[in-house]
Amino acid sequence: MAIHGEYKVPGGKLVVVDFEQEAGVIKNFQLSGDFFLEPETLIDDINNAVNGLDIGSTILDIAESIEQELPEHCEMLGVTPSSVGVAIRRALTNAATWRDYEWEIVHEEEIDPMLNAALDEVLTKKIGSGERKPTLRIWESDRPAVFIGSFQSVKNEIDSEAVEKLGVDVVRRISGGGAMYMVPENCITYSLYVPELLVRGMSFADSYAFLDEWVLEALNSVGIDASYAPLNDIVGPSGKIGGAAQKRLGSGAILHHVTIAYDMNPDEMLQVLRIGREKLSDKGIPSANKRVDPLKAQTKLSRDELIQRMVEVFKQRHGGVEGSITDTEWDEAEELLESKFDTPAWRNRIK
Repeated sequence: MAIHGEYKVPGGKLVVVDFEQEAGVIKNFQLSGDFFLEPETLIDDINNAVNGLDIGSTILDIAESIEQELPEHCEMLGVTPSSVGVAIRRALTNAATWRDYEWEIVHEEEIDPMLNAALDEVLTKKIGSGERKPTLRIWESDRPAVFIGSFQSVKNEIDSEAVEKLGVDVVRRISGGGAMYMVPENCITYSLYVPELLVRGMSFADSYAFLDEWVLEALNSVGIDASYAPLNDIVGPSGKIGGAAQKRLGSGAILHHVTIAYDMNPDEMLQVLRIGREKLSDKGIPSANKRVDPLKAQTKLSRDELIQRMVEVFKQRHGGVEGSITDTEWDEAEELLESKFDTPAWRNRIK
């Protein structure tokens, strides 16, 4: 049986694999794509390294087999041994592509920050139950908030006196990761609600860069020097631009959300976030500007213009039509806000 797979390397080229499976092993493997290899015979070395591997081989197994066959002096540009492994695993697991889905793009009016967190849970569950198409949602909040990761300690992350003084909400999200001080006009936040099939065959780390590649393309297209830094950061020349976090549900749905710094007030951030002070102190860095590289420092475009460009690139690459939150989804999010997100039990579940 002929098996075909494709994988676009984040920041790299398209990797295409064609092979057969016979008696539990890979046969007649052929690699192709728009990458660059030197010397030309390198493609034969890679094909030979993969032929005969067990179909249960992991991405790491495949990469190690390829690396062992590589000659001492060679160049692989736009492709890596592990990306070949990803393409093979995705082919074997019948992974989906972006264009396999009809995407909705949602950009609603400003709402309570806590309601944004509740919507994330509701819409992710809707993906798992098949009640919603895969969706890109651009957040808008009506006031500043600190969003802490699902497993973070409130007292270790937040200065409660500063939060109260500045009138900042404290919101615990359902994903892991670190605390973010989010001032509406100073950040761009989006959520992707996707089926697990879209990232099937990828490692957890690979899925982060894969799901955010369109954003890097959008930022690069307007002259912003942005790239991805494992595990979950978008970075610029002077520091971090944004950070991603994920939550995976047993239903097969994935929440992937990202907050990008458009502008920042480092003094306020350091008043609110305790951990920010520790990180800066530990690294001997006197200013938060050295760790965060907001987009406004690299472009004259407004926040709204950047969001518009991001949506344009998403549509160009993956398709998508304008959508909205249904009345039922709003109702469920409001109920979840009251029963979970706006309760001491959830907010302080790790004190």
